[in-house]
Amino acid sequence: MVKMRLKRLGAKKAPFYRVIVADSRSPRDGRFIDEVGYYNPMTNPAEIKIDAEKAKTWIANGAPPTETVKALLKKSGIVD
Repeated sequence: MVKMRLKRLGAKKAPFYRVIVADSRSPRDGRFIDEVGYYNPMTNPAEIKIDAEKAKTWIANGAPPTETVKALLKKSGIVD
């Protein structure tokens, strides 16, 4: 099953995330299918940049976002 989720990057205690589409069986920072955007919680306010076209396409194709990604999509105004 394919899901939209976060991939963690960055140094220790300085996280940086990429919003990706990956198989649910692959590891968190492992292989992925497509990169949709990124999320930087260290800036004030947190920086969220997501490609709306790609995100809507993947959701339409049946890739459910995780709870965290769904919250980010709502903040970006992509999903109601």
